[in-house]
Amino acid sequence: MNDDAPTELRRGWTTGACATAATKAALLALWGEGFPREVAIVLPKGEIPVFPLALAEQGAGWARVGITKDAGDDPDVTHGALIIATVSASEGGVVFRAGKGVGRVTKPGLPIGVGEPAINPVPRQMMTAVVAEMARATGHRPDVTINISVPGGEELALKTWNPRLGIAGGLSILGTTGVVRPFSCAAWIASIHRGVDVARADGLAHVAGCTGATSEKTVQGLYGLPDHAMLDMGDFAGGMLKYLVRHPIARVTIGGGIGKITKLAQGAVDLHSGRSQVDFAGLAELAGLPGVAQANTALEAYQMGGAALARQVARAALAQVQDRFGGAGIAFDIVIIDRAGRIIGQAGP
Repeated sequence: MNDDAPTELRRGWTTGACATAATKAALLALWGEGFPREVAIVLPKGEIPVFPLALAEQGAGWARVGITKDAGDDPDVTHGALIIATVSASEGGVVFRAGKGVGRVTKPGLPIGVGEPAINPVPRQMMTAVVAEMARATGHRPDVTINISVPGGEELALKTWNPRLGIAGGLSILGTTGVVRPFSCAAWIASIHRGVDVARADGLAHVAGCTGATSEKTVQGLYGLPDHAMLDMGDFAGGMLKYLVRHPIARVTIGGGIGKITKLAQGAVDLHSGRSQVDFAGLAELAGLPGVAQANTALEAYQMGGAALARQVARAALAQVQDRFGGAGIAFDIVIIDRAGRIIGQAGP
């Protein structure tokens, strides 16, 4: 047995899948079938997970079930949260309500309209399908109010992008497949896209994507940008820029440290340390400093070349971005910061 062999990461289930399972189990009780010990649902791609009930309550005309979210090995802030569905009769059709800990949409640009509970389209479709399925099975009308709540959701939402996206008061009920895949790049990029959508819908003419919290704070202060102008780019410069080409905003600032921006200057658009590396020989040639080729880190290279090197990197990064993504008429600029948040290099308008 090889103890060093990589362990496959365990996947989990989205808040939307948990809400759907809770809705199904609550409907069983509401319509006279009693609470099951566990409940199975069919996900959009045909998978059938089984969820144990963590909460089961019933009163006159309503039933409530809670499912504990298991995000697998993904560092999801909602892992372990209790996703609760309370069901009761509606005056017609399926009606969604946001209970305590679930947010409401306050800005346009999201797939759910302003004023609506922050329950995304696919979870709504899954819950609506479950209502129709259970109504057929039990002979009831599919007229149901579904109230989704998450205890502690207001506090958890502060650790997500919801406040920036204009989702107030709690979490979103999310998921397109029902499955949480550990460390999902696709989920992060989808959040960047939603940030662009919100900024465009609000008529913003200037947004910024930064590689981390320090560069974001510096760039936001430099230009006086509102929170929802700050796109959570992280390492995914390409994911942000490709979407902006199709959904342009007049001005886009890219901010980051010398290492990440050097990789951007050298043509990388995925800036993660595991997927792109600084070419020090190329950096030495760019800076006109042969000794930089022997540097071990971009920080060491900066210590050799100083502000002149940082300015050259900023100009080269801007040229790369303009060459590859400039066709949409976006005005780009680059801001490089050090670890203390001081600006050490800029290029662009």
